[in-house]
Amino acid sequence: MRPAALLVAVFLLCTNAPARTAQAAARIYAIGDIHGSIDAFKSILRSTGLADANGTWTGGRSQLIQTGDYTDRGEGTRAVLDLLMALEPQAKSAGGRAFALLGNHEVMNLIGETRDVTRDIFATFADSNSEKRRNEAWEDYAKLAAAKTEKGEPVPTVYAQTREAWLTTHPPGYVEYKDALSAKGKYGQWLRGKPIVTMVDGNIFMHAGIPPASAPAKLDDLNDQIRDEIKRLDQFLDRLISLKLATRDFSLSEILQVASAEIGLANARIAAAKAEGKEPDRGKLNIPLLMEAQEIMKVDGWLAIQPEGALWYRGLSTEKDDPAGGPFAALLTKYGAKRFVTGHTPQAGRSITMRFGGRALLIDTGMLTSVYKGRASALEIDGNKLTALYEDGRVTLATTP
Repeated sequence: MRPAALLVAVFLLCTNAPARTAQAAARIYAIGDIHGSIDAFKSILRSTGLADANGTWTGGRSQLIQTGDYTDRGEGTRAVLDLLMALEPQAKSAGGRAFALLGNHEVMNLIGETRDVTRDIFATFADSNSEKRRNEAWEDYAKLAAAKTEKGEPVPTVYAQTREAWLTTHPPGYVEYKDALSAKGKYGQWLRGKPIVTMVDGNIFMHAGIPPASAPAKLDDLNDQIRDEIKRLDQFLDRLISLKLATRDFSLSEILQVASAEIGLANARIAAAKAEGKEPDRGKLNIPLLMEAQEIMKVDGWLAIQPEGALWYRGLSTEKDDPAGGPFAALLTKYGAKRFVTGHTPQAGRSITMRFGGRALLIDTGMLTSVYKGRASALEIDGNKLTALYEDGRVTLATTP
């Protein structure tokens, strides 16, 4: 090769190198609360270039991280679940990543709290056999009271619903929904494999936030705790079903009523034996059940439900702003992170908000317009360049060296 040709070749190699380096640092896109708003979710995926009109991954090596609350309230909940599940393998095949975290609403569903699941959402799980399944489920429920009567035990009110009342609270699709979100269900298995917090490139992604006063030693401690709580509830419900004390369709409230009733029954038997100067008949006391029931009755203090816990905390949005980071600066240092990226609290103006000197990015912009009157959005993280993306444009939030 002649000297001139050599210089040209070296020049081309040098000019191509930065392009390869830039490509290696894939952008991250974070999307907040969806709440079943399938059309808005698809729209923002198109706006970011992460998916096409059919919902097929087009984001290449980019990363999509959804920060929870994609279920409940919106009729498109099932469609959102299906899309998130489909994007995961597609993104992986392209060298990227599509990842959803658990929010408080997903966890509520996994432990049996369905207060924000609308009849329209249940209806999307119904099919031509739903009425048959619903009647069979009612018959299974009715047998619980009969079993108590046969054993000469009092029938707690949790078993006392009339058929009409039970059918009202268990609309078409309810049985299928509960089955699909159970530990062995299509969506239940997928959701139980998700964490509530993850850190990527110094960004802590989670649904709500971490109260500084009760911050765990490690972020994964939060994931371990929530998995343990969900597993404990699953195991307790399985025990109740095996003892003919509940059906798979029981809500969290009903499970707690059963736990309370069984503890009350055991206490009554112990008290009656003592009144007669006798030892309680241990054959009539299911000790493992009672021990589990006592633990389940403490559910109000669980991370899954605790109002100031990591799934519900609103301090990143409500605490007085401080450019120096306030109590969150030390917390980020503790975890070796740069910033929190969270949803959970719809932001004023329905725009992505930066607080605490860029240490908190709040990305819930009320995507479900029928409830929150907001809009779809995504946070683009390109190194230290932060950009809010909306269906109608982009807003630069920060560009830091």
